Amino acid sequence: QMQLVESGGGLVQPGGSLRLSCVGSGDAFSSYVMGWYRQAPGKQRELVATMVTGGYTELADSVKGRFAISRDNAANTVNLQMNNVKPEDTAVYYCHADGSTWYGPDSLYWGQGTQVTVSS
Repeated sequence: QMQLVESGGGLVQPGGSLRLSCVGSGDAFSSYVMGWYRQAPGKQRELVATMVTGGYTELADSVKGRFAISRDNAANTVNLQMNNVKPEDTAVYYCHADGSTWYGPDSLYWGQGTQVTVSS
């Protein structure tokens, strides 16, 4: 079991920056693929960024060059740095932990979500 708690959402102007953080419980954090997803009103949840402990990252094309994901396994934390945000980045952002490689297909966990609104 892993519990995820996000923080850092809020209202930001277009072109501004925001940093989301997610803290995970448990002592096997480093073995999980950590990621951020988002869901805008009326749309499906979509991948924003993922990162494995070895450093390999994956970013959605829509955020490449603007967002960056990082993790600190000692602090059980994964962060999403959002720069040059756009109105279309408005969504609820969810932290995700994927432990299926080591712990089976049920080892998928979601945070409660944090709202990000980009508006002037």
